[in-house]
Amino acid sequence: MRKTHLLVFLFALLALAGLAQLRTTSAQSSGFTVEQVLSAPFASDLIAAPTGERIAWVFNIEGKRNLWVAEGPEFKARQLTQFNDDDGQELLTPAFTRDGKWIVFVRGGDENQAGEVPNPTSDPGGALQAIYAVNYDKGNTVPVALGREPVVSTVDDKVVYSRDGKLWLNTIGADPKKAEPLFNARGTLGSAQWSPDGKQLAFVSNRGDHSFIGLYDLAAEKLRYLAPTIDRDSYPRWSPDGKRLAFVRQPTRGTARRAQGEDQPDPWTIWVADAATLKAKEVWHSGNTLNDSLPRWAGNDVIQWAAEERIVFRSEMDGWMRLYAISLNGGAVTPLTPTGCEAEHVTMTPDHQQIVYSSNCNDIDRRHLWNVNVAGGAPVQLTGSALEWGPVITGDGAKLAYFHTLPKTPARPIVANYQPGSGLINKSIGLYSDVNSSATELADKFPWLTLSKGLVTPQQVIFKAADGLEIHGQLFLPPNAKPGEKLPAVIFSHGGPMRQMLLGWHYMYYYHNTYAFNQFLASRGYAVLSVNYRAGIGYGRAFREAPKRGARGAAEYQDIVAGAHYLRSRADIDTNRIGLWGGSYGGFLTAMGLSHNSDLFAAGVDIHGVHDWSARITGGDASDRDAVKIARDSSPMYAVEKWRAPVLLIHGDDDRNVAFNQTTELVRRLREQKVEFEQLVFPDEIHDFLLHRHWVEIFNTAFDFLERRLKNAP
Repeated sequence: MRKTHLLVFLFALLALAGLAQLRTTSAQSSGFTVEQVLSAPFASDLIAAPTGERIAWVFNIEGKRNLWVAEGPEFKARQLTQFNDDDGQELLTPAFTRDGKWIVFVRGGDENQAGEVPNPTSDPGGALQAIYAVNYDKGNTVPVALGREPVVSTVDDKVVYSRDGKLWLNTIGADPKKAEPLFNARGTLGSAQWSPDGKQLAFVSNRGDHSFIGLYDLAAEKLRYLAPTIDRDSYPRWSPDGKRLAFVRQPTRGTARRAQGEDQPDPWTIWVADAATLKAKEVWHSGNTLNDSLPRWAGNDVIQWAAEERIVFRSEMDGWMRLYAISLNGGAVTPLTPTGCEAEHVTMTPDHQQIVYSSNCNDIDRRHLWNVNVAGGAPVQLTGSALEWGPVITGDGAKLAYFHTLPKTPARPIVANYQPGSGLINKSIGLYSDVNSSATELADKFPWLTLSKGLVTPQQVIFKAADGLEIHGQLFLPPNAKPGEKLPAVIFSHGGPMRQMLLGWHYMYYYHNTYAFNQFLASRGYAVLSVNYRAGIGYGRAFREAPKRGARGAAEYQDIVAGAHYLRSRADIDTNRIGLWGGSYGGFLTAMGLSHNSDLFAAGVDIHGVHDWSARITGGDASDRDAVKIARDSSPMYAVEKWRAPVLLIHGDDDRNVAFNQTTELVRRLREQKVEFEQLVFPDEIHDFLLHRHWVEIFNTAFDFLERRLKNAP
C-alpha cells in the first residue's frame, strides 16, 4: 500500500509539474518578452523655442537618450543628437537659445555626497556631468562647461550654470576650460534667472537658516540683494518688462529643530521688489494652517508673472493643488482652476494671457489638458481622448505641443493648432494625423509600436481600506484568461510616495518601465493590481499628507492589505498565490506585507526598499525617542521574526535616495531568521537604474522569481 501511495503521489507531482510547464510554455508562445515591452520609447522634456515654431523633446530608446526636433509647418520629426549607446548618462534640462539656433542641455547625473557623478557602467575613466549645446540645423554638438542647471540668456548665447555652489558663465562656442565663476559671493548660489534685457541676473543665495535674493549687474559687475531679512527668500521671477521681481518669502526657522514625526504648517508670502530701488512689498500671504503651506510638489512654477499686472501661483489652501491669480492693483485672489482635482504641468502663452495645464479634473486617474485665462473664467477642456501632459506653446503662440498616450501606445509628441477656448482637439499636425490613432511616421524607427496589440487596457477599481478610506487602483487582467481559471496575482506599490499611477503609460521614466512590467506580467497569466495608496498625489492634500503615514505609523500599509482583500473577493483569483512587488517606497510596502501578513502574501520582489524608518531620525531628546519607537514599529526590519515568505531583494550600491545599508541590514536579520531570500545587486548603479539593460535584467529576474516562488510554487 505504501508503495502504491508513493507511486500515486509521484505521478501527481509529475502531472502538476507538466501542467505548470505547459502553462508557462503556452503563455510565452503567445506573449512578448521583457526586452520587447521595455523597448517602448520614453518621451520627456518637451520644449518650444522662444520664437517661431520649433519644438524639441527627449526620446529614451533602450537607454539611448537623444534630442529629437520638429518644426512647422510640417512638423516632421528627426533625431538631432547622436548618443547611440546604453551608457546610463542622462540627458537633462534642454533649453533653446533666444533665436532657436541652439539647444543647451546637461549630460550626466548629479553628484552624490562624496562628489561622485553616477557611473553605472563602472567605467575606469569615471563619468562627468557636463553642459553641451547642439546646433538645430547642423546637429553638431559642442561642449559648454562642466556643471549643471544651465540657464540660457534671454538675448544671446551666454549660459549661466551652477558648479561647486557658485554661478559660472560661458558662451556657446567658447573654450570650456577658460570658464570661471561669474562672481564671488557667500552662500550656496542657484535658481538663476536672466532679466528680459539680459543685463542682470537674479539668483538665490542660501545661507543655512536664511536666504537672500541677489541681483548681479553683468556690465557694472555690481552685486546687490533684494530687501534682505532674516527670513528665507526663493523663486525669483522677473516681470515681463524687467523692472520688478516677484519672489517667495518664508519665515526663518532659526536654529530650532522641527519636530520629527508630526506635520507643521509652512506658511509663505509673495513679495514684489523694484529692481532699481530694491524696495519690496508683500502682495499676498498664506494662512497658517497645514493646507496653507508652500506646496511641496508644485515644482519651479510656484509663482509666475502673467499679463495685466497679475501673478499666478499654486496653492492647496482648500486642500487641492490649484492655480490662483492675484492682481498687483488690488482685489481678491482669483481661483483659476476648480477644486476637487489637481493642476500639474503648467505653461503660459508668450503674451502671458492664457494658461494651458494638465489636470485630473473629471477623470481622477488620468491627465488631460485645459485652458484658462489669467484673469479668470471657466476653464476649457482641450484634450480627453487618452492621457495628455507636458504642454508647451510655440514661440509664435499658434501651436500647442504636448505628450499623448493610449493604454497600449507609449507617449509621443502631438502638435495641434492652438485657439484658446476652442474646445477639444481632435486633429494634429505633422507628427500624427489623428490624436486617437497610433499610426505614426516614426513607426519604422520604433517597431515596438506594432507589438502593442498584446497589451491590455487596465481597469479602474475602487475599494475601501479598513478605516473606510476610498482607494483607487488599476487592474491588469490576462488577455487570454479562461472562464473559471484561478489566476496568480501580484500587487504593485509605487514609490515616492508622492506619485499617482494612471490608467495608461506614465509620464515618469521609472513608472513608464513599471507599467511595462505590469503589462508583461498580465501577458504571462498574472492579475496585477496597482494600488494608489494614501500618501500619493492626485486625490487631494488630506490624502497625500494622511495622518500616521510612513515612519509615523505606516497607515498606508492598510491600503495594500485592502488591495489583497479585494483580490481575494474575486472569483478569478487564486487566494493562495498573491504576491507583492514594488520599488523604493513600494519596496517598503512589499517588505511590510511579507513581514506582517504571511497569511495574505506568498512571495515578493522588494526593489531598493526602505526597511528601517528609525535610521532617518536624528537627535536624542524624549520626543525623538518616542519618534524612534513609532518608526521602528512602522518598519519591516523590526517584524522579521514574523517573516515567512521568500523575497527577491534588488538594489544598486550608489543609491542616493535609499541607503544601500537598508538592504544589507535587512539581509543580516533575514539570515538570522532563516528566511529564504534571493538578491540582485548592481555595483555603481543609482536609485533610478540608469542603464536600460539593468531594467531588462531586473524584470527578467523578477519574473523568474515570481514563476518559481509564486505561480508554480507547491
